[in-house]
Amino acid sequence: MRLSGRGVRCVRGGREVLSGLDFEVSAGEALAVTGPNGSGKTSLLRILAGLLAQAGGSIELEGGEDELTLPEQSHYLGHRDAIKPALSALENLSFWRDFLGGEVGNLEQSLSRVGLDHAAHLPAAYLSAGQRRRLSIARLLAVRRPIWLLDEPTSALDAAGQALFADLTRDHLARGGLVVAATHTPLGIEARELRIGAVEQ
Repeated sequence: MRLSGRGVRCVRGGREVLSGLDFEVSAGEALAVTGPNGSGKTSLLRILAGLLAQAGGSIELEGGEDELTLPEQSHYLGHRDAIKPALSALENLSFWRDFLGGEVGNLEQSLSRVGLDHAAHLPAAYLSAGQRRRLSIARLLAVRRPIWLLDEPTSALDAAGQALFADLTRDHLARGGLVVAATHTPLGIEARELRIGAVEQ
């Protein structure tokens, strides 16, 4: 599997955010998208996730499922956790499993792998910021998809949480997955860097 972009351009609010951006990442690889605040890192991820239209250029996925689009083969983890506070950790995962479909993993096992098995029935509103981030990461495990699009994935995680994220990501890559992650900090894994320098206005 290979995900590539050629001359990708993005315009938001009448202003050019990305222009002439080229990138490539293959199965088993991680691409770390770096750059200053407002440089378009999140915009790139949102384009790949199908949440934002590109204004030019091309994006191609080779070797994926022919009948599925790129967004349908991707997990998008935004910098804000998409969690319903009134639902328990387990109920949140159940919601995402039903919404996303696809190959379904074991929910309790997913919570256990991120260290939240003790909080499975606790309303998400009572989770700390780091625990909410762990719950978001559990979504990546609960429904398997080959492409992970991650926006500041280690935000709010303590040292143990960052090490756990690195281990889970290495396992995903070893299974033939690929990762595109926007980040200001080291991911704790081997990754090629794509630096975006232009600043959004």
